[in-house]
Amino acid sequence: MAHDHAHAHPRKGHSHGHDHASHDHAHAHDHHHGGDEDNAARIGIAALLTGGFMGVELAGGVIAGSLALIADAGHMLSDFGSLALAWIGFRMARRPADSRRTFGFRRFPVLAAFVNGLTLFAIAAWIVFEAIVRLNEPRAIEPVLMTWVAVAGLAVNIASFAVLHGADRENLNVRGALLHVIGDLLGSVAAIAAGVIIMTTGWLQADPILSVLVALIILRSAWSVTAQSAHILLEGTPTNISLDKVTHDLVDHVEGVLDVHHAHLWSLDGRRSMMTLHARIADSAQGPAIVTRIKTRLREAHNIGHATVEIEGDDCAGGECG
Repeated sequence: MAHDHAHAHPRKGHSHGHDHASHDHAHAHDHHHGGDEDNAARIGIAALLTGGFMGVELAGGVIAGSLALIADAGHMLSDFGSLALAWIGFRMARRPADSRRTFGFRRFPVLAAFVNGLTLFAIAAWIVFEAIVRLNEPRAIEPVLMTWVAVAGLAVNIASFAVLHGADRENLNVRGALLHVIGDLLGSVAAIAAGVIIMTTGWLQADPILSVLVALIILRSAWSVTAQSAHILLEGTPTNISLDKVTHDLVDHVEGVLDVHHAHLWSLDGRRSMMTLHARIADSAQGPAIVTRIKTRLREAHNIGHATVEIEGDDCAGGECG
């Protein structure tokens, strides 16, 4: 959601500059709103597919005695939770901003992704623990049932992947959901492989060994989703933008800007970049015009749609001149 608020603090020969790019705001809002509607619909379908089969795979794993199937069902459970939270997040993000939440609930999907990533760590730890127990004490397994359930799970995961593949993969929750589905898909392949090995060789240890492989896949997804969402929640600089590059670019390309300092750059939800900065300008420069040029440069060269700019002269606020 692209907001523009720019403040030019007066000094000798300068007046206040306050700019609202209402047209850009409306256009960006409509664009993101339409994209989020499609994302929400696709994630909802994937959640129904995943949640619907999760119980079948869990029951099959318990009946067949297969840890690999149970592990894949656990991953599917986390996927269902992730997709459900993401769907709720898209709905929450549509709620308007108010005086207490001035950006609305745009960051709720990021929070949902972070919580889901933490649950994945717990699930992976349980699978590894159970696999160690079963390696020491092998249990009887029904490989035929195990294999057919895993094949059905693979088909469901392929269908979910096809649905999500058409969504906006720049969205953190969509990327997280795709990672989960890919992990589930690989987990189903591992369960199929374990079933085939047990059917042909009778080697029961194949099941817990391949379940550990599934756990490693889950850990990879957990780390990726948790690290990305935590970076956003901690107001980290967007990974595709360099703060130093942006500040130097403004000095080089905006006439009248002598120095940019006290700059902060972060992302609201993984897509919408935001920035605040202090700009020291030449005595001959006009504050309102400089504000407009700075914001235009940020938007067009760096895709930063929300900028708060404070104009300063020789005496910088707080003595923080560059």
